[in-house]
Amino acid sequence: MKRRDLLGWAIKAMGATLGGFVLYPLARYLVPPSIPEAVTRRVVAAKKGDVPPGGFKTFPFGAQPGILVHTADDRWLALSAVCTHLGCTVQYKNSDRMIWCACHNGFYDLDGRNVSGPPPRPLERYVVHVEGEDVIVEKAKA
Repeated sequence: MKRRDLLGWAIKAMGATLGGFVLYPLARYLVPPSIPEAVTRRVVAAKKGDVPPGGFKTFPFGAQPGILVHTADDRWLALSAVCTHLGCTVQYKNSDRMIWCACHNGFYDLDGRNVSGPPPRPLERYVVHVEGEDVIVEKAKA
């Protein structure tokens, strides 16, 4: 084997290795791993003391986030925290008493109905129960 052939083979091997180091993370980014949906339809979203009146908390609900809102008049509300426009995570704006998506300035009322901005559909609403110190959120029965 000539030295030129050996160097050519080594350069090709290094290029293939470098290409693998670049393409593998790119492929993992473009094809995210599948996350199984939670088997349960009921989760403990928070403790009563975790969310003050006028505050909110995002919590995991299966593969998607949920948002728990404790209103100033001591009501508990829970909705899907995934904006129906592009899938951004929404948050609660206490000053407006609205659910807000910062991605494209979309607003939902506290019942999850889309009020303004680009969101095409309302947020999914969940049922909230307070049992002792636990705030429990579950999907509504269909």
